[in-house]
Amino acid sequence: MAGIHDVQALGPDLDLNGQKKTQPSGIGRIWKQLLRSKTGTVGAVIILLVSLTALFAPLLATHNPADIDPLNRLKPPMWLAGGLPEHWLGTDNLGRDMWSRIVYGARVSLIVGVGAVLVSGTIGAILGLLAGFYGRWVDATIMRVADAFLAIPAILLMLVVLAVVGPGMTTLIFVIGVTNWVSYTRVVRGEVLSIKERDFVKAAKAIGSKNSRILLKHILPNVLSSFIVISGMNVATTIIMEASLSFLGLGITPPAVSWGGMLSDGRQYVATSWWVATFPGLAITITVLGVIFLGDWLRDVLDPHMKAKE
Repeated sequence: MAGIHDVQALGPDLDLNGQKKTQPSGIGRIWKQLLRSKTGTVGAVIILLVSLTALFAPLLATHNPADIDPLNRLKPPMWLAGGLPEHWLGTDNLGRDMWSRIVYGARVSLIVGVGAVLVSGTIGAILGLLAGFYGRWVDATIMRVADAFLAIPAILLMLVVLAVVGPGMTTLIFVIGVTNWVSYTRVVRGEVLSIKERDFVKAAKAIGSKNSRILLKHILPNVLSSFIVISGMNVATTIIMEASLSFLGLGITPPAVSWGGMLSDGRQYVATSWWVATFPGLAITITVLGVIFLGDWLRDVLDPHMKAKE
């Protein structure tokens, strides 16, 4: 019995030898949580593979994605009758290698997806912090502008701007970013309205801390979890938007390669040369699913209610 009492006296933070238990670091804890989640692991693997594909596109591509070969146009994948071993996934209507174009298309989709989210997230987070913290006319003005943006269909606004300014990667990132900041603003504002009433914020005000210091040091770190979750999910939405606009001819322009543009090129060959539209469509679907799976896992990990259950 004495032995049992001795073990209990050690406490939860000590092992049987009286040594302090080593607690996993923040990165180690997140890594274990990721491995325990099937959807999170699948999403992380997909995003990692797509990112590596985009990063090493020049090494993975077997052809120049812009090279035209009229003599080998609409060749099927190499495992079908008539396929060529040098064109693994076949060729499109201009004889361009499908595999090489999909590999380079990953780079465009990720750049546009992440870039547009950075633009919209920065705008939305700043406006949300200002609206929630200062309130009154600042809050009223920002939220009425947000309501006006919500009243206009985002895709219609993007089409109008792109039709006037002209397509291009930089323009596309800017347009998608500027038209998708409202969700960030509304969520961040709601978080700030709650956080600014807590004791540690009131204490900071009482000792005379500047508003900028309170916003950056005390409030911003407490809204980052919600911001990260929204950003992860919006990357998937942005990739679909980019593909949609490129499909309509207002997104990425040749010679740059876009999965949406590849879909547009292959739509009239679906019945006869299915691979021209199928493979870029699969690339979009798999990438978006990977982002959604990883975003769902991030939501569960960063949700304070989920943490309380652990």
